[in-house]
Amino acid sequence: MLKLKRIHDQPGPDDGKRYLVDRIWPRGVRKVDAHLDEWLRALAPSTELRKWFNHDPARWEDFQARYRLELDAPELRALLDRLASEAETGTVTLLYGAKDEQRNQAVVIRRVVEERLEKKAHR
Repeated sequence: MLKLKRIHDQPGPDDGKRYLVDRIWPRGVRKVDAHLDEWLRALAPSTELRKWFNHDPARWEDFQARYRLELDAPELRALLDRLASEAETGTVTLLYGAKDEQRNQAVVIRRVVEERLEKKAHR
């Protein structure tokens, strides 16, 4: 199971493994209070893509396409496969700092991981 959650929200007992998927540490959150299993900084959008997107809803479709290209790098595919494997056996919560809960990198990562799980199920 894959869940999404703002890192500013309180950790819950049903969060399972908690992974931050931001490139930079979110403001206002102390590392000790984040209750992370791991900071997967490498999975976050590149600095250039993040700055270009700037959470502009008009750029959301293009952002998704560009970000998916970044996620197709071999080292990132391995991380995505690991998340998919963990989500098969337990809960994985992807944490992000963005205020927009519908348009952020965690939404894209979840879709990509779910697609990997669907392909695996159809084999």
